[in-house]
Amino acid sequence: MPAPALETERTGRRSTHAHHKATSWPEARVVAERAARSVPRQAPVSVPLDASLGLVLAAPLTALTDLPSFDTSAMDGWAVAGPGPWEVREDGVLAGHAEPEALTDGEAVRIATGARIPPDVTAVLRSEHGRIDDKGRLHATRDVVHAQDIRPRGQECRRGDRLLPVGVLVTPAVLGLAAAAGYDTLAAVPRPRVEVLVLGDELLTEGLPQEGLIRDALGPMLPPWLRALGAEVVAVRRLGDDAKALHKAISGSDADLIVTTGGTAAGPVDHVHPTLHRIGAELLVDGVKVRPGHPMLLARTKEKQYLVGLPGNPLAAVSGLLTLAEPLLRTLAGRTAPEPYTLPLQDAVHGHPYDTRLVPVVLRADRAVPLHYNGPAMLRGIAASDALGVVPPGGARAGQELELLDLPWATAGIDVCFT
Repeated sequence: MPAPALETERTGRRSTHAHHKATSWPEARVVAERAARSVPRQAPVSVPLDASLGLVLAAPLTALTDLPSFDTSAMDGWAVAGPGPWEVREDGVLAGHAEPEALTDGEAVRIATGARIPPDVTAVLRSEHGRIDDKGRLHATRDVVHAQDIRPRGQECRRGDRLLPVGVLVTPAVLGLAAAAGYDTLAAVPRPRVEVLVLGDELLTEGLPQEGLIRDALGPMLPPWLRALGAEVVAVRRLGDDAKALHKAISGSDADLIVTTGGTAAGPVDHVHPTLHRIGAELLVDGVKVRPGHPMLLARTKEKQYLVGLPGNPLAAVSGLLTLAEPLLRTLAGRTAPEPYTLPLQDAVHGHPYDTRLVPVVLRADRAVPLHYNGPAMLRGIAASDALGVVPPGGARAGQELELLDLPWATAGIDVCFT
């Protein structure tokens, strides 16, 4: 397997032939999404609330109770009955306690936010809107309106109301709503299961690069990135440049998606294409007209299993993730596609004569600022970026509207730390 700096996407023997049959960048993304849609939808799973963050609802979220389920105080203050001034009872009403004793006209009782409203209460008088005279009677310092600062039962919803439809991403706010509505578990679309196969004899897992060996950047980077895209990473295997090990790993995998790193060109130790041919896989995308990363590929290895082959260069691998793995995983996970958007470029960006180019950018106010260190083997630019800019063939001038691909943690950082 060639070292990342020598990836044949730039100069390799296979480049002319591969480019001739390569798929355009927009079409490659469509093919990946369409491939996932051909997979029968997995049965929903019942997931505890604390494990459902980042999943997608497989059933509508319907209220199991009224919200609130009883009349509650919206403020700290006094519950009052009838017109003032009021005699203040010695007891108070706290949140979490059973139904308090009813008030009679002319009575008031201290009440806490969220506490149950006693029967026959006219309103809640906020602490800052009342004063106690020297005889212990409560006076209002402003007019009291009937039912003020009382949250009536069912104000937010009634039992049986549909709160959220199928397909909504479970965010922290959704978890809060589900808990308030009475849920302990959620019916969700299961995460697609992904296995990562790291190829290459030249990769070190620790220490400094030495004697022609380099640190593996993709092994640490890919699993959390895939989780951020909605996947469950079931295994990360380091196979080196071993054709037999690669064949065994692919043939024996029961993951929904296999992701390989490197070995997608035609060098003497690039075993991905021969292995796919040997097992009878169907190549759906064999090269993409995009820089970096054009040797990427997508194959159907089994009826319900796909393989995304990423180039070995780190930024080229990121390009492959967002071009092929993202639409495939998004669709398998039941997520909706993000709305495309553009921003004007602050500076001009050179393009490839014929291919789309993906360039790391940071977003500053209403501008996309292209970053340096954007070569195929570099991660310095993407590590500092907010998005990737989609540069059309020929390049883009300053001020030109550029399509942007958000990085998953820029819009849904909740997913990054899944284990």
